[in-house]
Amino acid sequence: MTANSGALSDIRVVELGQLIAGPFCGQLLGDMGADVIKVEPPGAGDPMRDWGHGEAKLWWEVVARNKRSVSANLRVPEGQEVVRRLVEHADILIENFKPGTMENWGLGPDTLHALNPRLIIVRVSGYGQTGPYAGRAGFGGIGEAMGGWRAIVGDPDRPPSRMGVSIGDSLAATYGCMGALAALHARKRTGRGQVVDSALYEAVLQVMESMVPEYVVSGHIRRRSGSVLEGVAPSNVYPCSDGEYLIGANQDAVFGRLARAMGQPELAADPRYATHVARGEHQAELDTRIADWTRTLTIAALEALMIEYSVPAGRIYGARDMLADPQFAAREALVEVESPRWGRFAMQNAFPKLTETPSAVRRPAPGAVGEHNDEVYRELLGMSPGEIGRLRAAGAI
Repeated sequence: MTANSGALSDIRVVELGQLIAGPFCGQLLGDMGADVIKVEPPGAGDPMRDWGHGEAKLWWEVVARNKRSVSANLRVPEGQEVVRRLVEHADILIENFKPGTMENWGLGPDTLHALNPRLIIVRVSGYGQTGPYAGRAGFGGIGEAMGGWRAIVGDPDRPPSRMGVSIGDSLAATYGCMGALAALHARKRTGRGQVVDSALYEAVLQVMESMVPEYVVSGHIRRRSGSVLEGVAPSNVYPCSDGEYLIGANQDAVFGRLARAMGQPELAADPRYATHVARGEHQAELDTRIADWTRTLTIAALEALMIEYSVPAGRIYGARDMLADPQFAAREALVEVESPRWGRFAMQNAFPKLTETPSAVRRPAPGAVGEHNDEVYRELLGMSPGEIGRLRAAGAI
């Protein structure tokens, strides 16, 4: 554990959510210094403890870093009362249950704000807390589909694809975090907390650029286009003699530099390629020209040329490449964490970087469900050992 100098070091968060959308919001706040108290159901805890690939299930180690774990059974009155007592000491509460669940547990906003009017409640759900779909079950992939993402990802002759990460959940969590930070700022003026309502499909919709207005104004429907964006050229993955390399030279001046790097400066003045619109109209033939050139080069030789001519380009990285790259090392983009269960290993650091109040990975993910019960319940809530024992025996914590 390292010292906490983060921007939110005076903020306490109670995290009730499970899986990704709620816990990733808690991870972001914890990285920025907040004291995040993760409330898990007694026994197995958050299902994220069992998620991951390979022999070691390490997803939990990332999403639960910088958190303390307490256990509470939200389905029984005694466990609900424990949460209400925690809320009295909290600045932010995060939950990502189906709308209505918190109200059924006696933990709805009206109840919690009566206990703590300054509380900010982040609610992440599939469709938001209102509207005809509010009561439907929703996962990140469903939000990606409804928000427009899935329709445009993949090859045009195949069904919609998905990213290899849970982008819908992460986006909704990120907007939940942004909303919490805005609400903290507003609280300085008003003295009151509020509800942050982050819907999965709306978080995805927010990053869909001009998809809707293009359709409304001109009837254009964006479609799946594989590894390119239609009309944006050249910007693609190109073959080399020893692999693949990504080049993004779709701005006029940058394309001129690429043409010079290719030894074909005349391409920049060719009417088919001289402007953004023209290059988009001749995208396929331009990509073919570039690919015919790149496949004569190794990745290293092509990269040297792109650096020399200042053309945005880069290798396609996996974990092994990240661990070996000097840019990652220089900026400490990866950080080593010591886990009691898994030993020492690397994971992504905390971003973005703040110069005065840096974010950090200060503590590893809690190993056991309720690992910090005594610490939190005794020191924060003033519970006696006997009271904690009675709650534990009753299955409430």
